[in-house]
Amino acid sequence: MSRRPALTALAALLLCLPMAARAELPEPVSRAMAAAGMPSDSISALVLRGNTAVLSHLAERPMNPASTMKLVTTMVALEQLGPTFRGRTELRSTAPLADGVLKGDLILRGGADIDFSGEVLERMLRALRNQGVNKIAGNFVLDRSLFNPPRNDIGVPPFDEYGDAYYNVIPDALLVNKNMLQIELRSTARHLQLAIEPALDKLELSADMTLIDADCAAWEAGWKAPEIVRDKVPHPGGKMKLVLKGTFPKNCARTNSINVLDRNDYLDRLFRITWKQVGGTFAGETVEGRTPQDARLLAEHASRALPELVRDTNKLSDNALARTLFLSLGSVQGDPLLGSRPIPYADTETTFVRADQAVRVWLRNHGIDDTGLVLENGSGLSRLERISPLQLASLLQAGQRSLWAPELQASMPIVGLDGTMRRRLPNSPAALRSRMKTGTLNGVAAVAGYVTDASGQQCVVVAMLNNEFVSGGRGTAVLDALVDWVARSGG
Repeated sequence: MSRRPALTALAALLLCLPMAARAELPEPVSRAMAAAGMPSDSISALVLRGNTAVLSHLAERPMNPASTMKLVTTMVALEQLGPTFRGRTELRSTAPLADGVLKGDLILRGGADIDFSGEVLERMLRALRNQGVNKIAGNFVLDRSLFNPPRNDIGVPPFDEYGDAYYNVIPDALLVNKNMLQIELRSTARHLQLAIEPALDKLELSADMTLIDADCAAWEAGWKAPEIVRDKVPHPGGKMKLVLKGTFPKNCARTNSINVLDRNDYLDRLFRITWKQVGGTFAGETVEGRTPQDARLLAEHASRALPELVRDTNKLSDNALARTLFLSLGSVQGDPLLGSRPIPYADTETTFVRADQAVRVWLRNHGIDDTGLVLENGSGLSRLERISPLQLASLLQAGQRSLWAPELQASMPIVGLDGTMRRRLPNSPAALRSRMKTGTLNGVAAVAGYVTDASGQQCVVVAMLNNEFVSGGRGTAVLDALVDWVARSGG
């Protein structure tokens, strides 16, 4: 018996369409592509009004979808984890407390809590002090074992030349402040002032930057990767220096958020300075480990509920959030009433493999053939990921029937109003009436979502451009022409 999924009614319909009809692009789209110098085979697109294919152009061809892949991750997360899912961070210990001393290790267990921040850590440590803990006699243990491997970022080259940017952050199960440092730079004609948030224990900020005569708006042109300088003989709690490099315009003020510290260093120094500020003492080391089964709960924090996280993922096209949700599909089981719980797995079984399988099982259960689908991290920040317009459109149709359809649609940018669509198509009938997820990489532009046509019917629209000429707004012009055409059709 074949294990290949049966064709959906939609796929069967597309196979019956005349080839010439499938290949024809609307005139505004063809005109925009010709103006951009892109051949017609550089786009794959599908427009559905109900189960009727209004337009099908190479719709079964897997393409690089860029950030429209986030719709796959968020749709499956809503259905598999449930809208009550929340990530969790916990402080636990097996050590006894006597005379204000925790006589052993303090464990910080990560649970894919994307909202875990310095402020949250301070509240949790104050809760610890309120229980009578003045001193921690053991080590500070970081438990990232919800994901396997615990550190997916180690040894991975940056996606592009902006490795310190937030969109390049590779998440783990215990990410605080998204591992970002906020640097404030203020210059006069002669001097450069610096400030850093959050303050970290024994971390010094300095600059080896040249002040130049340049437009303040173009300050990023002179930014170079910062340098981390450690003590010659490293030791727990030792000094560290963050040195900014490059050039900076005179008489300029800017703020830049960067991801440059190893996350163990970041958490260690944030814990040390915060614990000291709340009145505690600590002389141990920060180490990685796992939480014993009998460790008691001392303090905890839960993230916002999944629908809010999904909204931030899609409206803002947040890669770290999408990657966290994708890995959560392979690490926790959701229940609408009971919340979530970790999935037991063997050490040889990676979280990615389980997440990939969770997505494919969901697709097959909805009659969607996953042939040609390639997942790397579920965010679309990838040169490898592939999905066809037919597969993504079928997912969006399933989203229309889902119990969580309102949550999914509320997460998508409103054309001409907010998110990544806020400045697009303001004078089109699609504005304010359509919800579209965008995707952009070098050589890739894509849109996917729901467009209300002239008859008031909601159409599913998916289009992906893979061509070197999509940059400079040319790809956007082609895709906007398609969305506008759909919004004006069907009257």
